[in-house]
Amino acid sequence: MTFVDLLFLGFSEAITPANLAFCLLGALLGTLIGVLPGIGPTATIAVLLPITFFLPPLAGIIMLSGIYYGAQYGGSTTAVLVNLPGEASAVVTTLDGYQMARQGRAGAALAVAALGSFFAGTVATFAIAVAGPTLSSFALSFGPAEYVSLMVFGLLAATILASGPVLKAIGMILIGLLLGMVGTDQATGAERLTFGAIELFDGIDFIVIAIGIFGFSEIIANLERTGSEGVKLAPLSRLWPTREDFHNSWAAVLRGTGIGTLLGLLPGGGATLASFSAYSLEKRVSKHPEKFGTGVVEGVAAPEAANNAAAQSSFIPLLTLGIPSNNMMAMMLSAFMIHGITPGPTVLTNQPEIFWGLVASMWIGNLLLVVINLPMIGLWVKLLTVPYRLLYPAILLFCCIGVYSMNNRIFDVILAAGFGLLGYAFRKAKCEPGPLLLGFVLGPLLESNLRRTLLITQGDPSIFVERPISLVMLIATVILLALMILPSFRRTREEAFQEEEA
Repeated sequence: MTFVDLLFLGFSEAITPANLAFCLLGALLGTLIGVLPGIGPTATIAVLLPITFFLPPLAGIIMLSGIYYGAQYGGSTTAVLVNLPGEASAVVTTLDGYQMARQGRAGAALAVAALGSFFAGTVATFAIAVAGPTLSSFALSFGPAEYVSLMVFGLLAATILASGPVLKAIGMILIGLLLGMVGTDQATGAERLTFGAIELFDGIDFIVIAIGIFGFSEIIANLERTGSEGVKLAPLSRLWPTREDFHNSWAAVLRGTGIGTLLGLLPGGGATLASFSAYSLEKRVSKHPEKFGTGVVEGVAAPEAANNAAAQSSFIPLLTLGIPSNNMMAMMLSAFMIHGITPGPTVLTNQPEIFWGLVASMWIGNLLLVVINLPMIGLWVKLLTVPYRLLYPAILLFCCIGVYSMNNRIFDVILAAGFGLLGYAFRKAKCEPGPLLLGFVLGPLLESNLRRTLLITQGDPSIFVERPISLVMLIATVILLALMILPSFRRTREEAFQEEEA
């Protein structure tokens, strides 16, 4: 089939009434959780994963994907109007977006953010369509040795791109790897790290860890810092930007789209890292860097384009190689597995309707987000007047229902609560939980591929350097290790994350 035929296949799948409805539902839910602080797409997708049991595979994946990239749109609304980022990737948007709102230009800021996000999403979706078949064909030559080297490289890269000290990020990955070993060894039948608990013989469910680490801990953290009073809204002006706004923002949107698309591909990358990187780049290339933070439109356009581009380009490693590049893609990997779909090169050949239907739905979803977001800004922001003390019991209830519905066991709810306390402790210790989730997901895959490799070679590890692709991955890993040792690299990395925290 030609490229045009495949696109036609994708749109024919995406525009069915059911898939369109779930695309719209995902976009609406994503916008909602992007607006409301303290929920986030990770916890929301973890809660909704059990619901997808009852949906057709493509419909469920379309809805969950819409929640992810829809949250990038919703986060900008509150970042501009109330200086309160609903999503982590919108933190940097508050710097200039809220200042524009205080100057009576909130409408222009929101329109630039929405249009920039739509353009970036379109480019990233096209990148998936173009790069997907090429990378999938390349990935067909991968054996277990190549996957082992790729996963080692990915886990190490995730430690570099994670915020905080490298040692803490490595520690989080190791904890994730250990949690992934809990249960019965499939090869030998031996129990590992179960401590005699029958409930752990099948291992720890992904949903339990995800909702505990990202859901319960987020609720605890928000109860600390969220008051019971309502929020003060900035006045909402005319929505359409001026000609000067378009002139000043188009280059920023292009640069943000480029950097977001690239960072979405990297292990450990994602929307948050992309938005901060794009803002830093704009500040460096600007002729008037001192004006950033006072309400320049470039400070809104670049990060909003970057976070949306990264949110969608991060699907490329998952769909083509079967490797999640960040914690959100680990969630999506679980969604695929729930429906018996193994992401990777075989999806394009065996189930092309899944790949191309998802790609087409992303563009449709971005268009829906522009259409539904700008007219409904007033409604979304009104939700912020609801005190968090009234919101969190409902969030907590849905989290518990999501955990319990997986296996109908109260033990899972108690375990998730324990992980919630652990996640809160990680936050207090400034340990980013994302690498833990990556380690938990990639650990069993890494172990099984390592075993297969050593069984094929009868224990000879030289195959890792004899196969060219594996050797390239290992060389890249060694280079990363060498960079981590260099004091200048560590200093630059620490300065970058200090600027991000500031």
